[in-house]
Amino acid sequence: MEAMIVLGIDPGTATTGFGVLRVEGSRIRPIDVGVLLTHTKDPMPQRLLSIYEGLNTLIDTYRPDTVGIEKLFFGRNATNAIPVARAAGVVFLTIAQRGLHWAEYTPMQVKLAVTGQGGAEKQQVQYMVTRLLGLSEVPKPDDAADALAVAVCHAHSFKLGSMGMKTV
Repeated sequence: MEAMIVLGIDPGTATTGFGVLRVEGSRIRPIDVGVLLTHTKDPMPQRLLSIYEGLNTLIDTYRPDTVGIEKLFFGRNATNAIPVARAAGVVFLTIAQRGLHWAEYTPMQVKLAVTGQGGAEKQQVQYMVTRLLGLSEVPKPDDAADALAVAVCHAHSFKLGSMGMKTV
């Protein structure tokens, strides 16, 4: 079976988390995890450009076959909606330019895929990601761990063929 590279993204204007996995059959192995940071004092267009350039570097480096993105959800915290939506727009622009397959997942879908419970707490998700991938510790910051959880969710969904993959 051929290996597949999965990129998971947790969009954010200040911090965009990413996780890169290699999937071969039932084996999922972490390749990289981290965050793309922007400077809060920079004007918004510069911050979005920084995210765009960082994503392009990740794509050039790892050549993902598919991308999983955490879907925006803003229950009571609507003040973050616009900045995070801007970052998500940059993610979609980047993958559209590259013609990559992609899918979005709600936080509940990610939690369900990683822990078996859609209402799992963040610590449970981080624990399971660490166990599933054989990591020695939980990735930091939380945005990086979240992106790795999105990548795990996407890898499972991709293998099952159940997510209605989109190509842009």
